[in-house]
Amino acid sequence: MAVLSYLQQLWRSEDLRKRIVVTVFLLFLYRVAAHVAVPGADVFALRQYLDTKGSGGGALGVFAALTGGGLDNFSVVLLGLSPYINASIIIQLCTVIFPKLEALSKEGAQGQQELNRYTRWLALPLSFLQSYGFLVLLGRGGVNIVDISFPAVILPMIFVTAGSLFLMWLGEIITEKGIGNGVSMIIFIGIVAEIPTRFGGILLTGDGKVGAFYLFVIVSIAMLVAVVLFTDAHRLIPITYASQGAGRGVQGSIPIRINQAGMIPIIFAISLITFPEILAQFLRSAPRFASVVEFITKYLSSQNPSFLYMAGYFLLVVGFTFFYVSVTFKPKEVAETIQKRGGFIPGMRPGQQTANLLAKTSNRLNLWGGIFLAIVAVIPLLFTKYSSLGSTDLLISGSGLIIIVGVVMELIRQINAQMLAHDYEKLV
Repeated sequence: MAVLSYLQQLWRSEDLRKRIVVTVFLLFLYRVAAHVAVPGADVFALRQYLDTKGSGGGALGVFAALTGGGLDNFSVVLLGLSPYINASIIIQLCTVIFPKLEALSKEGAQGQQELNRYTRWLALPLSFLQSYGFLVLLGRGGVNIVDISFPAVILPMIFVTAGSLFLMWLGEIITEKGIGNGVSMIIFIGIVAEIPTRFGGILLTGDGKVGAFYLFVIVSIAMLVAVVLFTDAHRLIPITYASQGAGRGVQGSIPIRINQAGMIPIIFAISLITFPEILAQFLRSAPRFASVVEFITKYLSSQNPSFLYMAGYFLLVVGFTFFYVSVTFKPKEVAETIQKRGGFIPGMRPGQQTANLLAKTSNRLNLWGGIFLAIVAVIPLLFTKYSSLGSTDLLISGSGLIIIVGVVMELIRQINAQMLAHDYEKLV
């Protein structure tokens, strides 16, 4: 009854109802685009290749995990939003390096709009370059889906680039006219769309794998609960703001989340840990690099992860957690803001001492947050190594689980906030 009442409240809000309809329609367009193949592509050859190699492992796993069937169909959106995500990360890191961009990031909404414009322009050449690299990677893997000789390869590159930019446009429209973060919603739908296919495939053709698959489902549910608790976990730093008159002052707090970096460290780690596999694909045809290719295939392959691979993946996630938070969370600036507003942490002097406390607290939380992210990322690899399940048999990856939880929780917050605004307008 509570769920039915909640849905009725959603439908009564005209503005929210329109936003939900717009979001569903645009996500439907995305799913249609995921089944539109690149003109001239040999989709049958690709599916034969994926049946042999698996679309969930190797260098292809980075793309297949987030495109919701776009790779299997060799669709125009096979790159997904990875160029736009990479462009966003690059621009965000550049705000630390270049003073002009740093000044823009501090100008509020207007500055953020300018940075978004830079991100969109950067996504264009990145889409073009990634489309070429991906097509050549498949060609070096022994499957001729499209002609990768110059200049014939330019036309498929244009189609793939246009598909990636189309998804970027859809994401911005969903953000503006729909509900929630459009980019996150598209990635979320892409991940969820693959779950029924994998579930049905293992039940129909997974002889000898059903037991291990059910065990992984149980572990995934336990991980889901843990990730939900982990995503909301934070530590409150008490703040006292001086009162203008006689009194004890106003009490407040600053929440510092355990997972300050979200899933960005996993994206960085996947990009680096799969780079040797991509390099091995290009070096495979060169006999003098045979020993290097053999070492990479034996120890650095995600299809058959070794202890070296898993340890490197684990350490990369933890390391990138510290790196990304050090870029985005600046204790000195937070301490200065607190001081300007007449606040202080009880028992701490304003300024440098406050900044040191914030930095120390953030580093401790980052350690546990990074370790938790790394454990979630590595658990699926353990299943592929010690069970009969392959990388394509897993219901969902660790990074996908974190994305789903983050998007759903953010979506609930967005809907509740808009419902609260709707109720407030009725009272006024």
